[in-house]
Amino acid sequence: MRMGYELLIEQQQKLVMTPELRMALKILQLPAVELDELIQYELETNPVLELSDENKEEKSDAAAKHDIEHIEKNSLKDKEIDWKEYLQYQGKSHYAEGLGNEESSEHHYENITMHSNTLKDHLMFQLNLSFIKHELREIGEFIVESLDENGYLSIDYKEIAAILKVEDIKVEKILGIVQTFEPFGVGARDLKECLLIQLRNRGLLTDKLKTIINDCLDDIAGNKINVIAKKLSVSMEDAQRLSDFVKALEPKPGRAFESTSATRYVIPDVYLDKIGEEYVITVNDHNGSRLIVNQYYKSILQSEDKTSQASTYISSRLSSAAWLIKSLEHRRNTLYNVMKAILDYQIDFFEKGIMHLRTMTLKNIADKVSVHESTVSRAINGKYVQTPKGIFEIKYFFKSGIDSQDGDSVSSETIKKLIKQKISAEDTAKPLSDQGLADMLSKQGYMISRRTVAKYRDELGIPASSKRKRY
Repeated sequence: MRMGYELLIEQQQKLVMTPELRMALKILQLPAVELDELIQYELETNPVLELSDENKEEKSDAAAKHDIEHIEKNSLKDKEIDWKEYLQYQGKSHYAEGLGNEESSEHHYENITMHSNTLKDHLMFQLNLSFIKHELREIGEFIVESLDENGYLSIDYKEIAAILKVEDIKVEKILGIVQTFEPFGVGARDLKECLLIQLRNRGLLTDKLKTIINDCLDDIAGNKINVIAKKLSVSMEDAQRLSDFVKALEPKPGRAFESTSATRYVIPDVYLDKIGEEYVITVNDHNGSRLIVNQYYKSILQSEDKTSQASTYISSRLSSAAWLIKSLEHRRNTLYNVMKAILDYQIDFFEKGIMHLRTMTLKNIADKVSVHESTVSRAINGKYVQTPKGIFEIKYFFKSGIDSQDGDSVSSETIKKLIKQKISAEDTAKPLSDQGLADMLSKQGYMISRRTVAKYRDELGIPASSKRKRY
C-alpha cells in the first residue's frame, strides 16, 4: 500500500451563510414593529442612509411661489425691496411658521400615554380613608404590598408580624379590615376564603353556601350535582341553583385591575382592502420604502481618492446601505406574493366567511409563489393582516382539516364552528356526546372520528357532555 500527497481540482456547490444573507433572512422574518426599529437603528449607525421626504419638492415650490407673490405685492407699493426681510423668509412658508417637523406629527403608539389605577393603588386609597391608627397603618400598607396580581395574600400573617415586630392579633385585625375593601375577596389566602369573603361582605353567606364552598368545590368543577344534592340534603334543582351561584363569584378579584403594561397593540404587516369587486394588497413598509442614499456622501466619494480612508469607509457604508435596501425590497415582494397566493387560495373565506375556510399548508403556497417552504414560514412568522373580515394572524389561514364526501378538504376551523353551533343548540338536559357529534357531522358529509371531535372540543374550551348536563 503506497501513501503519498497529491493535488486534486474538485468543483463543489454549497450554500455559505454570509452576513448579508443572514440579514436578508432576518429582515424577511421581522414583523412591522421590529422592522421599524431595525430601520431606525440603521439610520442612526449608517450615515449614508436617510428617509426621503415625499412632499419636500412640492413644499419648496409652494414656498417659493408664495415668496415671489409676496415680493411682487411689495414692489407695487414700494419700488425698493427689503432684501433682508426677503432673505429672512426665503425658502419658508409663512403659513408653516410655528409648526413642528412633519415626522414628529406621525402617529406612533409610543406617544399614547395611559394611566389607570392598579389594584394596590385602589386598596391604598381605601386604606387611607379608613379610621386606623397611624402605627397600625404601616401593617395595612405591608399587607397591601404583599398581595399578588390576583388579590391573594402571598405571605402568612404570622410572618408579617415577625417582620414588623408586632403582635399577631394586630396583623390579623388589620387583615380583616383589608378583606372588607373592594373588590370583595382581596386579602384571601386561598380560593375558599376568597369566595367566603365575597359572600360575607355582600350579606349573602348562608350555612348551605358555606358548606358547599368548604366541601363541594371539586364536585362543582366536575358538575357532580347529584353528589352535591346528597351532601346538602336538597333537591337536584336546588343543588344546581347553588352551584350556579357559586360559579358566578369572582375567583380572582384582582384581575379587574390588570396592568395596562400588558396591553399589546397589533400593527398589521399587510392590508387587504376590497375596492369594488377587486382586492388590493398593501404591505406596511412605509419607512422601508423611503430609504435612500444621501447625495452628499456620493459627492464626497466622487471627489476623494479611492485609496483614502474616507473613500474606503463611505464605500463600505454604501455597500451596507444597498444591501439593506435590497433586502427590504425582497421582503416586500415576498410578503406581497405570499399574501396574493393566500388570497387566491382562500377567496371563498374572504367572500363568504369562516365556514368556507379551506385546508392549506405551507407547501400549497410555496408551490404557487415558487419558493421554499421555509421562506413562506419566515414570511408569515408573527405577522398580521387586516382584512374586511377583521385582523388575523397570517398563520391563521394555514389550517389542517378533514376530507368531505365530495372530495374537498375542510379546514379545522370550519369543523370547530360546526361543533360550537351544535353544542350551543343542544338540549342541556341531554347534552350531545362526542360520538353523537361525530355521527351528526358524518351525516352532513364530514368524515370525522370521535377522537377528532374530542380534540377540537377541548381546543374550543368546551367541557365534556357529563359536565354540561343541567337539571
